[in-house]
Amino acid sequence: MADHDVPRRTFLTAVAGAAVGTSHPDRPGLPERLRRLVAEGGPDGQGVSLNLGVASYSLRNFPRDKAIAMVKALGARYINLKSVHLPFELSPAELAAARQEIESAGLVIVGGGVITFDHDTDADVEKYFAYAKAAGMPLITAHADPQTLPLLERFAKQYDIKVAIHNHGPEDKRFPSPYDALKHVKTMDRRMGLCIDIGHTVRTGTDVVQAVADAGPRLLDMHAKDLRDLTAKASQCIVGEGALPIAQIFQQLQAIGYRGYVNLEYEIDADDPLPGMKQSFAYMRGALAGLSAAGRARPHS
Repeated sequence: MADHDVPRRTFLTAVAGAAVGTSHPDRPGLPERLRRLVAEGGPDGQGVSLNLGVASYSLRNFPRDKAIAMVKALGARYINLKSVHLPFELSPAELAAARQEIESAGLVIVGGGVITFDHDTDADVEKYFAYAKAAGMPLITAHADPQTLPLLERFAKQYDIKVAIHNHGPEDKRFPSPYDALKHVKTMDRRMGLCIDIGHTVRTGTDVVQAVADAGPRLLDMHAKDLRDLTAKASQCIVGEGALPIAQIFQQLQAIGYRGYVNLEYEIDADDPLPGMKQSFAYMRGALAGLSAAGRARPHS
């Protein structure tokens, strides 16, 4: 076993405890030490090493006020907003009011998207950057043709907004895997990078853990989900009930010093997503607690 690997027993003990609970730290049945880790955010109250958030597409069938309440019910703070909750057509004043509503609820806007840039013109590209700036978005999760990326780079620098190119799996003719985007952005301004969607990534046959390692500082955002069948989009399930190597992905994110957000994009159960999202958060928090516990238990040389 490499010195950075998590002892299997330690990890499974932590995750097994988390999986039977929900995201609420007072849930009965969650082992005391893990409940304390989740409640405090990590060992010694220093906070877990990854920021877990919500991609609001998960809550697409609900209006903004209900979506805000649901994110809070998950015990989450960070939100990446889809246009269904913050329409592109809103005026700057309306965007400012919506931003106030979201932030007054205690949530932190960490990005917006996925935004598709269909036209390679200044006017069509800049309107989305102006929208993001007015909405307080530090990052745009984006999809565009490769030839449009230099224009996105120019506006990313002008507005000081990061652009994370999202991969969409085998059906995507532009960027099926993270590597298809990485080859374009790796020499661009530091604000240009990737949003790795881990579910779409594995469906291309790509090793998602290695893709995280290879992206390194170009990894700016992440969409998290799970699949029972790593080749089948329709097999999406509650995180922890599928076959994606969630703990190993988290461990690799820690290894590269990732400072972005891991946003749950729960695309199933659209009319009643909260139960599955709570279980997904419980599993992800349990995985992080297991990694933290393993790190503290490992002897130092």
